[in-house]
Amino acid sequence: MSITVRPVGYDDQPAYTRLGGEAFGAPDGGRAVPTREEWTAAGFREWGAFDGDDLAARLRVYGFTSWFHGAQVPTAGVAGVAVEPERRGSGHLARLFAAALAEARESGETISTLYPTAPGIYRGLGYEVVGSFDDVDVPLPSLGRVAAPDGVVTRRAGVADFDAVVAVHRTWAARQNGPVSRAEKPFWTPPEKFFADYTGVTLAIDERGATGPAGEVVGFASWIRGEGYTPATAVMEIDDLIALTPDAARALWRTVGSFSTVVGTARVSTSGLDPAWLVLPDLTTTVHSAHPYMLRVLDVAGALRGIESPLEGVRVPFAVRGPADLTGAWTLTVSDGVTHVEQDDVAVGDAHHERPVLTANGLALLYAGVQSAANLRFGGHLTGPDTHDAPLTALFAGRQLHVRDYF
Repeated sequence: MSITVRPVGYDDQPAYTRLGGEAFGAPDGGRAVPTREEWTAAGFREWGAFDGDDLAARLRVYGFTSWFHGAQVPTAGVAGVAVEPERRGSGHLARLFAAALAEARESGETISTLYPTAPGIYRGLGYEVVGSFDDVDVPLPSLGRVAAPDGVVTRRAGVADFDAVVAVHRTWAARQNGPVSRAEKPFWTPPEKFFADYTGVTLAIDERGATGPAGEVVGFASWIRGEGYTPATAVMEIDDLIALTPDAARALWRTVGSFSTVVGTARVSTSGLDPAWLVLPDLTTTVHSAHPYMLRVLDVAGALRGIESPLEGVRVPFAVRGPADLTGAWTLTVSDGVTHVEQDDVAVGDAHHERPVLTANGLALLYAGVQSAANLRFGGHLTGPDTHDAPLTALFAGRQLHVRDYF
């Protein structure tokens, strides 16, 4: 069997669409093939594994930036992965990912992320679960017990407030690991469409100027009211509830809670323990759905270089054992407040006794800041001497992993 891996062109779209429908489901009559204009305007990159003229496997890559360690990091988001059922287990995905990720690396994308349906498949390709994008149900009656905010009020937003909404998201996202910057397709939305997508967008306004100028926008919630007016069954959806101060969070939660006479549940898109949740009187919430999020480093030096750090003068030699594109040895140093990374001419097998060795999965977990070096050792993702475990943990910790956007 001769398999050819290449970019998918527009002429391949009927087969690409059909295979997607088989993998992810399709309405009666199948999914419509996009027009050439729609396909070109989407801006993603599609790859296929072909057996002669037959499409055996496919995937799509979105190029965007996501926030890690205080910077917008070029990211290859992989989606729409599908293999013909008769060809599963034949190694097509490994070939497909190798080609797509090589292109991503050449394009300057230093990490890759995806939402897996079966995480085990992608672990062997160097990806690891670092978080989860969840829809969490919050009972609205409990929001009536949120303490009243001090000096923060809410009001409805309009198109003129779009820049303020973007500024709040950027300020919040820059302090986390993982949020998509929303600066590129498919996440950038024109102001008119952004507001048209919701029943309402509510702003939290700092009237007193406690943290900045009086009248500053310090939070927002985007929501869809949904159908029905019986609390036992009605659900409203909250795509974002982002607050830069505790009182902003209280003001937004109380506004959502004001629907409690006609809505019983707010279904909030979130991940991790967002600080906005810490003002709630309790956490009587239920996870409605969970979507694990996986990360892979594409360029070790590119991903780890330029991270701001207070650990001046630190020197950490390390190695990575994994897929061929990640296997190697490096030395990370901190000077002038940022990290510097240089590759060393040392075989990984020889490095094992003189420097810590990470698996590709362990590197992803460490970079995302979700596991300490000690925990990576428990999981078998870090071996070798432990003399550098403390600085390894400190270099990448300090920001919580948050995922807010699905692609």
